[in-house]
Amino acid sequence: MDYQFTIIVPIYNEEDNILRLKNALSHYITIASKKTKVLFINDGSTDKSLDLITAICKDKTSFSFISFDKNYGLSAAIKAGFDIVDTALVGYMDSDLQTSPNDFNTLLKHIEDYDLVTGMRDNRQDSVTKKWSSKAANKFRRLFTNDGIDDTGCPLKVIKTAYAKNIPMFKGLHRFLPAMVLLQNGRIKQIPIAHFSRLAGQSKFGFWNRSIGPFIDCFVFLWIKKRYINYTIIKQKP
Repeated sequence: MDYQFTIIVPIYNEEDNILRLKNALSHYITIASKKTKVLFINDGSTDKSLDLITAICKDKTSFSFISFDKNYGLSAAIKAGFDIVDTALVGYMDSDLQTSPNDFNTLLKHIEDYDLVTGMRDNRQDSVTKKWSSKAANKFRRLFTNDGIDDTGCPLKVIKTAYAKNIPMFKGLHRFLPAMVLLQNGRIKQIPIAHFSRLAGQSKFGFWNRSIGPFIDCFVFLWIKKRYINYTIIKQKP
């Protein structure tokens, strides 16, 4: 099939969410504005996640997966997905279903004019502590990146694959995807989307991941920004 859009879904110990995730993604594929397939990235799960993913992908031709030998983290899972995809567009969402894959259609409406379109969680359904730490981290990150994005941690994004494949790998990458597209002289846009409470499973991010970790990652980004190589070819002999 001539697919146009791949959705990357990193999975780490989400056995209680995977069947719901399969149903939500299967429904989205039927209404997607682009011909869509799904790529699960099993990030070294120690529960039954891999068994469930394997069974799902066996029954559905539009679903596939790769599985790591151990847990490498969210950024590694996203980067592995970027390296593998072969469609012109790539998307990313979390497996907890706090965002709906149906909102990819909202983002895809704008992707022709932009190189990355990211969701912005409207009426966020998280604890006060989680919302506060994320808000503080976003504010601090914007001071470093000047990317203008209010909710870079929103786990629903669409990127032109040519840009995604040029993003360098580092831990904490997922917080800097818009900034990394800007480094390539790309265009970015944020769109409000719905947000829901987590119904099953456990959040993989605590205080360190949402506050201290992003603080340190900002300095990594500055190092990359100063040394990032970007060029445009204007003439070539065939």
